Amino acid sequence: MYAVIKTGGKQYKVAAADTITIEKLEAAAGETVVFPEVLVVGGDAGITIGSPFVAGASVAAEVVKQARGPKTISFRKRRRQNSKRKKGHRQDLTIVRIAEILTGGAKPSKAAAPKADKAEGKAAKAEVAQAAAAPTGKMDSSNLSLIAGIGPTIEKKLRAAGITSWEQIASWSEADIEAKDKELALRGRATREEWVEQAKELLAGKPPRAKVDKAELESGEDK
Repeated sequence: MYAVIKTGGKQYKVAAADTITIEKLEAAAGETVVFPEVLVVGGDAGITIGSPFVAGASVAAEVVKQARGPKTISFRKRRRQNSKRKKGHRQDLTIVRIAEILTGGAKPSKAAAPKADKAEGKAAKAEVAQAAAAPTGKMDSSNLSLIAGIGPTIEKKLRAAGITSWEQIASWSEADIEAKDKELALRGRATREEWVEQAKELLAGKPPRAKVDKAELESGEDK
């Protein structure tokens, strides 16, 4: 059985166990939401088309998580008017898993979960982000790639120059940074991306910044 539902001004064809991404709903992960605007219901018994909605039909779904879409950039320039405008945008989204398609006025078999308090919800998200960012076991100080901004090519340059550990980078002075920048053609990366600070954080047991950024992205929140 399948159904066509309407939510957020858009239409989606869904079936049980489907996972879809829709416009943001005010619901926490684990809650059950019901979509009452069902345009079409189809199955072995045939197809029922609503006018505009199918009477007594609804679709129940479980909220998987709240998310955000990719960043889009809007740039507008007016010629000869000395006018430029640049805007960034990330759409708020909700990911839901279809539980069941209901007809004849039936109610969802799973009741909606109680809404959590806002403070509790933020604390839970913070715990999830911290767990995702936490390092597993003792990290290898020779793994230069854990410093954000050091990719395979730059790591190869550093190792060729005898720089093989976080301790060495953490001990750099401003003069050392300037000398390495000229010697290895780093183009200011060490200063711009705070390699010394990152190395000190890693030695102190903090998670790599790249993992923290990834956890923030998955949680859908800007820190």
